[in-house]
Amino acid sequence: MKRLTLLLALLLTVFIVFPARAQIDTIAKQAIIVDADTGAILLEKAANDKMPTSSMSKVMTMYMVFEALKQEHLKLADSLLVSEKAWKTGMTEGSRMFIQVGTNVKVEDLIRGVIVQSGNDASVALAEGVAGTEQAFVDAMNVRAKELGLANSHFMNADGMPDPEHYSTARDLAVLAFRIMKDFPEYYHYFGEKDFTYNKIKQANRDPLLGRVPGADGLKTGHTEAAGYGLIGSAKRDGRRLILVMNGLASEKDRQEEGIKLMEWAFRNFENKKILSKGETVDSAKVWLGREAQVPLVAATDLTVVLPRAKRSDLKLTVKYNGPVKAPVSAGDKIAKLLVEVPDQKPVEVELLAGADNPRKGMFGRVKDRLGYLLTGAP
Repeated sequence: MKRLTLLLALLLTVFIVFPARAQIDTIAKQAIIVDADTGAILLEKAANDKMPTSSMSKVMTMYMVFEALKQEHLKLADSLLVSEKAWKTGMTEGSRMFIQVGTNVKVEDLIRGVIVQSGNDASVALAEGVAGTEQAFVDAMNVRAKELGLANSHFMNADGMPDPEHYSTARDLAVLAFRIMKDFPEYYHYFGEKDFTYNKIKQANRDPLLGRVPGADGLKTGHTEAAGYGLIGSAKRDGRRLILVMNGLASEKDRQEEGIKLMEWAFRNFENKKILSKGETVDSAKVWLGREAQVPLVAATDLTVVLPRAKRSDLKLTVKYNGPVKAPVSAGDKIAKLLVEVPDQKPVEVELLAGADNPRKGMFGRVKDRLGYLLTGAP
């Protein structure tokens, strides 16, 4: 066993997620802040609790619409006929785009009607346009949600109106936000639009971070009596993106103030640092009966950390392997681990690969090494 310990001023890594010990309280009932580039959790509160999502679940509705666009089942320039059901949904329940029954509305306008205006009528119109009926659309939503890893989410409608079986979690909604950005970057810009006018009615985006938090560009607010005020928010600053989900706030004012406070806290107190590049040599391992006495150990992937600025010397990295490694060794073989240890956190191991081939010695070389081992006890 060989160990090489490196003391570095770092805390979290891109492929290793250490929950950060938050130094801030929140009045939200549920909350999570995730570094989108690394998956590191910077803050969480009841993040796995099932909760009513209100209009935040429209992000899942839009995922399905964007997927239909990407698969060319639908086009932005297409027009959809507004059904009586879609029109009535807008007339009787919550926010609406003010589309009229029997009229044809462009898909792109309906998208803005859902995202910017939070229109329940636009949500149903798009659901019917994609799947024929809202129920068929919702059934497809639930299947796709499970495929995306939303293990604790279930949807009963396209608009997020209250239903005992319509729920999600802060963690699932953060995953959904990340997948929207990753899978449909060409459509993500709609979430950052500050207002939209349809039928001569101008409505502002309710996202309280837009224009108030530098780099804020989405995603969706929500509010019902059962859920309180909620937000899926995101901002990108200096190449770093954060995702915030919170729910259960008592008022629009609380949602705005808490959203700004939490997002600014996360940007202010954490930073990303790249410490290894894929293929970079970390250490070397002894090789038994190899043509070379050692083989380099290289990083299997880039290693970036999310560092709390107050804990710059708390991370310890240790290279571990069972050795000496027996020849032959091929480049890319998994032969070592990088142990990542942070005080008060569960250690995590990362694969290290052989950085070069190391064939076995010829017969005479192997005999010589074996005799040496017998005489000295050292490989």
